[in-house]
This record gives sequence, C-alpha cells and structure tokens, in this order.
Amino acid sequence: MMDVAELIAAARNGHTRAAGRLLSLVESGRRDEVLAQVGPASVPVIGVTGPPGAGKSTTIAVLVGAYRQRGQRVAVLAVDPSSPYSGGALLGDRIRMAAHINDPDVLIRSVATRGHLGGLSAAVPAAIRLLGALSYDVVLLETVGVGQSEIEIAAVADPTIVILNPGAGDAVQAAKAGLLEVADLVVINKADRDGAAQTVRDLKAETHVPVLTLVAARAEGIDELLDAIDAHRRADTPARRTAKARALVLSLAQSRLQTHPDLPSLAEAVADGRCDPYGAAERLIAQADSAGI
Repeated sequence: MMDVAELIAAARNGHTRAAGRLLSLVESGRRDEVLAQVGPASVPVIGVTGPPGAGKSTTIAVLVGAYRQRGQRVAVLAVDPSSPYSGGALLGDRIRMAAHINDPDVLIRSVATRGHLGGLSAAVPAAIRLLGALSYDVVLLETVGVGQSEIEIAAVADPTIVILNPGAGDAVQAAKAGLLEVADLVVINKADRDGAAQTVRDLKAETHVPVLTLVAARAEGIDELLDAIDAHRRADTPARRTAKARALVLSLAQSRLQTHPDLPSLAEAVADGRCDPYGAAERLIAQADSAGI
C-alpha cells in the first residue's frame, strides 16, 4: 500500500483512485497528516443547493462538461447526510453523470456529514484544500435537500447557487428556509415550463442577487450561468472573503464542541436545574480550551 507521499504524487499525475484514497484519509484521523504534506492550497468552489428535484445533479453535470471544455480539471463533492459510500443524490444519478464517470480529469466523490451540526461535513474544508493541492481547477459542491443544513454551504463556496423550479412552491420554501439570504445566484431550472417568467419576477422582488433561467437538460442558459459565476468572482472583496472565513471557523468550532465528552453531563445538569445554560456554555468552552479542542 502506498504511503501518503506516494498517494499525493500519484494523484497529481491524474490517478483518481489515489485522490479518492487521500479524500478518505482526510475524513479520518489522518487528516492533519495529509494536509501537512500537501501544504496550503486554494481552489474555486461553486456551491449548488436547492430542493430535491430542482435539477441540481443535471446542472452540475452540465457545469462539469462546460469546465472540461475549457480544459479544466473538475472535482465534484456531494455532501451526503449518511455515508460516503451510499451514493448520494449526485453519485446515484449515473445517467446524467455517465459522460464524466470515466474521465480521468473529473473526480466525483460523496462525503458524509457524520452528524456535523449544520449538515456540512467537517471534512469538506480539508477535502477542498486537498483538491486544490492536487491541481484541480474547480470544485463543485452539492448539498442534498433544502433547509438550515444546506445554508452552511455558503461558508466554503463562492458563489453559492440556489436551484429552483418554476412555480410559487419552491420560491416560498426557499425564502422560508433562508436560502435566498445566502444565495449569490438564483437559477430557475426547467425554465421552459409554464410559470417560469412569473417565478423570475417574484424572486427578483425577494432578492437583490442575479436571477437566471436554465434548461439544464438541454444545456440552455449554461453560458449565461458561467458568465454570472465569473462576474461574481471578479466582484469579490477581501471583506467578503473574511466574513466567509469567519463563518467557516465558527461552524467548525461548533462541530468540535458538539462532540466534547463533557457535553452530555453538562446538558443533564441544565435539564435537572443544577446548572444554568449560560454557565454550562462557559464551562464547555473552558474545558474545551484546556483540553486543546
């Protein structure tokens, strides 16, 4: 079996199995070992979220094709709420992704959330850094479903694209779930259906971000989406990057506190009235600090 250095060398030479093995390691207790050897790296991340059935997988498949036409190496991470091996919404969609499955310059991976509060796996930032170090040019990050758990994607992705369908239902649910608050781009997929124009008008009244139309199944509107992604990146600012980094740090810190061994006993003390929640929170932070967590 190859060691980490050998896996890194193989992955940089285009061996997707070696890259997959390294991704498994950053989901394990060997994360720090891998990251120490690859060093610092960054890569553009495009987040794609939205309700089930909106066409996230189809949109991602078309985006993969578009970036491959540009000659770029593409990695796809599907955040799976259960297991990295169960397939997830994207990986289970073999028909739409069939054109890319055997492309050595396309890596497709499902990543487990492993109970991380907020839904985004604590391993995802490490996986993104690894993929940047392995010379991938862009990462497409998909979250499954819709709700508070998907909002966290905005901490690591830029832009965050919310995919919706024509009709009032998706737009209303997206607003209730807070997705429009974190969306950098809103895309109405299946825009050839009735009600698309009205949905666009409704959404433009609800959000200040660009609202685009797309028929992903026919790749109609993909050039406009790529232009919007590029324009968003050009308009980025240091203050905005710092705000996103702050959200990411807080998210990962919350994840670490959630697994602290003293949390169950502190929660029991609060429930029994032996401790107030404010004091329990202070003790949890202090104990995490003393333990180096």
